[in-house]
Amino acid sequence: MSAQVEAIKIGLKAHFGELKDPRSTINRKHLLVDVVVIAICGTVAGADGPDAIAVWAKSRRDWLAQYLELPHGLPSKDCLRRVLRGLNPACFQAWLQALAGPDGARFVSVDGKTLRRSHDQGQGLPPLHLVSAWAHEEQLTLAQVATDAKSNEITAIPLLLDLIELQGTVVTIDAMGTQREIATKIINGKGEYVLPVKGNQPTLSADVQAVFDQLLESESPSPRLSVLETAETQHGRLEQRTYMQTNVPRTFPRWVNGVA
Repeated sequence: MSAQVEAIKIGLKAHFGELKDPRSTINRKHLLVDVVVIAICGTVAGADGPDAIAVWAKSRRDWLAQYLELPHGLPSKDCLRRVLRGLNPACFQAWLQALAGPDGARFVSVDGKTLRRSHDQGQGLPPLHLVSAWAHEEQLTLAQVATDAKSNEITAIPLLLDLIELQGTVVTIDAMGTQREIATKIINGKGEYVLPVKGNQPTLSADVQAVFDQLLESESPSPRLSVLETAETQHGRLEQRTYMQTNVPRTFPRWVNGVA
């Protein structure tokens, strides 16, 4: 754990070293890097705000003192709140990208979730809906974009893709993200995509179905068709799946850069 904390400190100093401290210079007691490291470690431990981070830090005071300077002890919840409100998210985003390695994340899943109890009926505010990019190997959320409804994911996903390194990355999105603009952005970023085709793209769905129907109805097995069958027990039931894969025929209707 000491090596991990030291790595966090080094990374934060590199990415936040030029960050302007949002606090007043009057009575500034705590180092910015100490406050940021405490905030990140507390969040990773499950704290959901400045108050909870401060409580967590007090319970880990001795442990934190091994790695941080803490010239005036632990920062208060108000200090944590002021710093977190004033931090430049671009610096944090650059640090997260660095954690994914020099080549970026290999597999990234884009998905949207609505936060429970995040609405405010008194103010007429709907629940907060977040669209996130999750890096599988690193087990890390690379970026998030907030929307006010699930239906706005289509416009939020391109903004999210602008925040992450796409080169060499395989991006997966649910059927709502099967849009020409989204696929084109991934291709232009030198990434690849896996997008499901469902009823929201009826013409494309029919074209894909026709390709497989033709291959399956052929009297002789096609060398262009690969089939994988799996069987596993999940939740007390046997689940059997059949996966079929084929190259895109040259006669297939153009969708994005000639690729469906």
